[in-house]
Amino acid sequence: MKRDLTDFLINWLNAADRKPLVIRGARQVGKTWLIRNLAESKRRQLIELNFEKKPDLQSLFSSNEPQEIISNIAAFFSKTVDPANTLLFLDEIQAAPHLIAKLRWFAEEMPQLPVIAAGSLLDFALTDYEFSMPVGRIGYMYLEPLSFEEFLDAVGLSQLRAYLKTYRLNKEIPLAIHKQCTALMKEYLIIGGMPAAVLSWVTKKSLEAVSQVHFDLLATYRQDFAKYRGRLTTDRLEEVVTSIPRQLGKKFVYSHANPEVNTSSLRQAIDLLTKARVCHRVFATSANGLPLNAEIKEKFFKAILLDCGLVSAELGLSLHQLHSISELILINSGGLTEQLVGQQLRTLFPPFVSPSLNYWQRAEINANAEVDYVIQHQDQIVPVEVKAGSTGTLKSLHHFMESKRRSVAVRVNSDYPTFGPVHVKTTTGSAVKYSLLSLPFYLIGQVHRLLAEITEA
Repeated sequence: MKRDLTDFLINWLNAADRKPLVIRGARQVGKTWLIRNLAESKRRQLIELNFEKKPDLQSLFSSNEPQEIISNIAAFFSKTVDPANTLLFLDEIQAAPHLIAKLRWFAEEMPQLPVIAAGSLLDFALTDYEFSMPVGRIGYMYLEPLSFEEFLDAVGLSQLRAYLKTYRLNKEIPLAIHKQCTALMKEYLIIGGMPAAVLSWVTKKSLEAVSQVHFDLLATYRQDFAKYRGRLTTDRLEEVVTSIPRQLGKKFVYSHANPEVNTSSLRQAIDLLTKARVCHRVFATSANGLPLNAEIKEKFFKAILLDCGLVSAELGLSLHQLHSISELILINSGGLTEQLVGQQLRTLFPPFVSPSLNYWQRAEINANAEVDYVIQHQDQIVPVEVKAGSTGTLKSLHHFMESKRRSVAVRVNSDYPTFGPVHVKTTTGSAVKYSLLSLPFYLIGQVHRLLAEITEA
């Protein structure tokens, strides 16, 4: 399956100022496949070292001299290593975190050798291990599950993806294409973007087989709980993972995960799961300026899981159930659509930026106003509201646009795309006027391009 970040990796490989690259992402999102595919497509000899499977391999790096390290590797693998035609891959590097510091020597003394490191629990190593990070001498790439548009490529609908990528707001989407894309989005909600699940669906077309993949993946993540260094009972981690799908779209409440344990242990559990990238916190922000994370309220956050397919598996949803529901927003009281939108928004960040999500919550006491997501588009703050149909109430969005004095907002729903003015009065009687870009779920991946089309018009 082609991944969009393949192009980023090729550009990195061909760059004159290339640095060692560290790929960060959850287990089973496709890091190893990407690197193997890069080596094969560019006809590079791949030397792959997995420090989790073979911890002794780290002894090959006892020296700080790249030439000596490469000599050790060549001897161990009994291969001739030509740096200009080789790709060195250090997999599961969190099992040997001190090696991250040694990447600087490759950057300085052997830049002709491309070096990639990856690790599914790398954030633990970066947090706990005391060493001097080679700042400025390594680069990062963040990998998420397949986006909806990558999913279209995977199931053989590249022309449909091309249609979405070139769609302009002054065009009318034919009813047949709109229905097709909506049905495919429901399919994506159940299958998700984990490569193993997508591959199973493409090759077998069996929902039962996909379900088995999902539960195997969830079991793998739960097995990883033991690797969190015994800092917390696995019961707390299990309770949080199980609770997140049931609290989608709402402020995460620790007591809903387990009312009988103290909050600090559950807080630690979600912190660990976030480091493992099994879940992501969506922090409330005041959204008064950029960057959005400068004004977050750490006590107020929502949580989403890594992947909508895993959420559907946890909730016991089936494709048959989704096809019988006319509006996606009705599923799980709208929580699953917030998962879907948040998951897609994470894929829109540049590959070298760690994705982060925010939402807005009205600060006044006894005020019940909330906007599902707030994003940065170029140098602008744009609210994103997830709503049903074309008539869903937008009271919270109106309050946001009035208080923040923004000119453009986005609504995501199941209807056709539209763009036009909104001129209303808020519940307090204040007049507010702004432009509203309304997009169907299947066009989330094009939100920045379409926002640019509006502002440049």
